Amino acid sequence: MSCHITRRVQDHLALAEIELCGELMIAASASVEERLSPDRIDEVLKVGGKPPGRRGRRIAPRGD
Repeated sequence: MSCHITRRVQDHLALAEIELCGELMIAASASVEERLSPDRIDEVLKVGGKPPGRRGRRIAPRGD
């Protein structure tokens, strides 16, 4: 029975998700704003910027 419990605890993806949620909750509770801005969320989660492969690209307007 302890083997099943150990496997559940070692689910690294679930633990990482719980940690990220915790970081967001801490940031939200420390914020003076009603909501966290998208930039602040990216900062807390250590993500952001443009998606890879799209930097510097622009979509040309269609000439209908």
